[in-house]
Amino acid sequence: MKLDDDIHNYYEKLLLDHLVELQIDEQYDAEFIADLCCIVLNQLPAKYIRYEVDMAFYLPQTERFEMVMKVREAVTRAKTFLDGQRDKE
Repeated sequence: MKLDDDIHNYYEKLLLDHLVELQIDEQYDAEFIADLCCIVLNQLPAKYIRYEVDMAFYLPQTERFEMVMKVREAVTRAKTFLDGQRDKE
């Protein structure tokens, strides 16, 4: 059995949008970014969807804002943790 390819965690999109906004790919290598994404997503609840348009239509602005803020906070925590690990090396 396989899940539909369209099913994905909406937090992944929010995370990627924020990483682009921060221009993380210009500052860190792929290994760091992969670790960062795993740490961030493990801090957040899952919000599975099939279509982005569903979120645009049915998600209240207050809930979307809260989700964005959770992503930003999780990125800050994960980045601080990973930067600290790099300093120890």
